[in-house]
Order: sequence, then structure tokens, then C-alpha cells
Amino acid sequence: MKESSEEQLAAREELKVHYESIINLLGEDSSREGLIRTPERVAKAMQFLTKGYREDPEAILRSAMFAEEGYKQMVIVKDIDFFSLCEHHMLPFFGKAHIAYIPNKYITGLSKLPRIVDIFARRLQIQERMTLQIKDCIQQTLNPLGVMVVIEAQHMCMQMRGVEKQNSLTTTSDFTGFFQQAKTREEFMNLIKHTR
Repeated sequence: MKESSEEQLAAREELKVHYESIINLLGEDSSREGLIRTPERVAKAMQFLTKGYREDPEAILRSAMFAEEGYKQMVIVKDIDFFSLCEHHMLPFFGKAHIAYIPNKYITGLSKLPRIVDIFARRLQIQERMTLQIKDCIQQTLNPLGVMVVIEAQHMCMQMRGVEKQNSLTTTSDFTGFFQQAKTREEFMNLIKHTR
């Protein structure tokens, strides 16, 4: 859903009012010097952190689709940094996404894969859904012979609160087509393995 800049400004003003109330409800004074502009800054930050709702990931992939010239091996983009907000506590989770696909008729510009990761990450998310959304977007748009997505992330809702496990890492994966074969999945996992 594409919003006009007027709609975004109106939404920002409304968010600002709510964040001012939140600051006061937390026991602070929103009129204190250090907090006077905080509601506006947080409103802007939240609009940036959720801008994925206003972008179309399939359109991004379609904007750079090319005939694949007979290439039928894996195309891999790994270590794609992302930052997202968990929908349960609106605290950050962040990490790396790894994507592979095997072209059928089309390839896409390599920079488009990180772009779609960003689009899905810039929404209120859960890691499992984000993994599925990236995979489905690539499968539906490019119709490759197979897609595999692996996401590794740290969740601040587990590190800052709750169980407070600072070194935990969550890994999710999903795949289609040729990646249903264990040998193909294993090849991909070996190629994205960290050697440091």
C-alpha cells in the first residue's frame, strides 16, 4: 500500500501524540528538555522501521527480471543483514538471511534479493513468517526450479527481558522444488557455512 507524503505526515502527527502519552504513562515528563522532541523522533523512526508495509516486494523482483541464458545452477546471496521488530513486544530482532534459487526461465538482479529481505523485515514480524514470505515471494515471482531461505537472528525480547539469554541464536529455513532433495539442501548449507 503506497501512501502519499501527506498521509505519512498525518500518520506521523498522530503517532507523535500517542508517543507523548506513552512517555507520560511510563512516569516521565514529556515536556522535559531531553524529551520534548522524542515523540516526533520515535514516530519518524517507527515509520522507517515499518516502511515495508508501503513497498511491493514482487514489483521489486519484476523490475529486474532477465532471461536466464540457460543457467540452471544455484544463485546464492548470503549474509544479508536485516533488522526487524517482533510483533509480540515490538523489540528488535536482527541477523542474517541467506537465499538461494535455481533459475527456470528468469533470474533477477542480485541487489533485489536483499531489497525484498528489507521489505519483509521492515514490518512487525516473526522470524518464521518472514522466512516463508521471502521464499513465497521469490517462488511466485520468478517461478524458479527451487528456492531456499535460511534466517539466523538474535531476538532482543529474549535477551533484554524474559529469559535473558544473551547468546541465543534462532535459525529458521524453508524451501521449495529442487531443495526438497537432501543433497541440494546440503550443498546450500555448506556454501553458506561460516568459516571464521
